[in-house]
Amino acid sequence: MASPEGARRHFSKGLLLSASILALWVPQGSRAALRIQKIPEHPQKNQDLLLSVRGIPDTFQDFNWYLGEEAHGGTMLFTYIPELQRPQRDGSAMGQRDIVGFPNGSMLLHRAQPTDSGTYQVAVTINPAWTMRAKTKVQVEEKHKEPPITHLPMSVGIMVAIIIGSLAAGALFIGSIAHLLLTRSWRGQSHRTTTTEEPEAHPKHNAGDENIYEVMPSPTLLVSPLGDPGSANTAMPQPLPENHHYQDLLNPDPAPYCQLVPRP
Repeated sequence: MASPEGARRHFSKGLLLSASILALWVPQGSRAALRIQKIPEHPQKNQDLLLSVRGIPDTFQDFNWYLGEEAHGGTMLFTYIPELQRPQRDGSAMGQRDIVGFPNGSMLLHRAQPTDSGTYQVAVTINPAWTMRAKTKVQVEEKHKEPPITHLPMSVGIMVAIIIGSLAAGALFIGSIAHLLLTRSWRGQSHRTTTTEEPEAHPKHNAGDENIYEVMPSPTLLVSPLGDPGSANTAMPQPLPENHHYQDLLNPDPAPYCQLVPRP
């Protein structure tokens, strides 16, 4: 038969084992029941971020928020004690952040920045022996930009259009200059050709041809003023004697009067 002291020791060992099992089981169950919902799921720069706690009991002592993989004083953002008049007390990790805590365990981060990215943890103290924990990762992105692959075809198209337009403008400019030069050259050649051909339209007379008059036969016979029949067939007049003026007065030639014919 076992002594009362041995039975007491056996009872103490069984109680300690039960307490240890309960201590290990409660945190696992509490972590599984508590979760954090991000609103929005993918926050952007200068956007408000709400970390809503789900599964928190109706009654609790306080809750703490941490930013980091480890939960300690250096990573604490703030502590929230509902019983106090000013329930929120900022921690060392708060810095310049604008965070507001709510009685349901949630927190609101105003104007989130990329430096606010990291692991957020919440620890809800139900009683000294029971603390519920949950964590989530937050990635604050820059303002939404189109993927580079989306802009690639547009950029290539614009570049090709600019190159083609530049080549077309250059070809048009060069063609205009070439046309202008060809037109001026053609006009210059035409002018020189006209100037060269103009003298040919009026051929030069031979240098040795000094007689520019043609000898035409006279339609009538030349009559000598002296009335010499032999001089009628002579083209050039014969030398007259020195007293031919007196002879003309003494013997006038009737031929000029005979040539006057009255009109009908």
